[in-house]
Amino acid sequence: MMKISIKKLLAVLATAALAACANVQNMMPDWMPGSGATQVKLSGANEVPPVTTSGSGSGNFRVGPDGAVSGSVTTTGVPGTAAHIHQGAKGQNGPVIVPLTKNGDTYITPTGAKFTAAQLKEFKAGNTYVNVHTSQHKGGEVRGQLEP
Repeated sequence: MMKISIKKLLAVLATAALAACANVQNMMPDWMPGSGATQVKLSGANEVPPVTTSGSGSGNFRVGPDGAVSGSVTTTGVPGTAAHIHQGAKGQNGPVIVPLTKNGDTYITPTGAKFTAAQLKEFKAGNTYVNVHTSQHKGGEVRGQLEP
């Protein structure tokens, strides 16, 4: 009788440990390897066509299995007017799929942002990018490809 109780206790503990591990990735800082976050570096050289600028940016985004998007980019030396996540392969421009909210030099995904199933497929294929627009470069001054 005691052996059955110990086996049940071990099974419950193992289940709890596995459940805790499943949530660890969501609690890890974006910069930490294994966090599930996609890191992005923005530069004028990545724009299409390329832009000469001393400005740059970097950030992290998480995309859930349901397409939920969260994250931000922060720029330096970029007098940004707007920023977006676009659908488009490297070297190609594409439509805006998630507008980002400006807060100083940081641009944040709005609460509830979500890719459609088709957009999620494009993200997984590396066909989405982030760029920051300026009054001097309305098509974008710095850009970075989101590479999951």
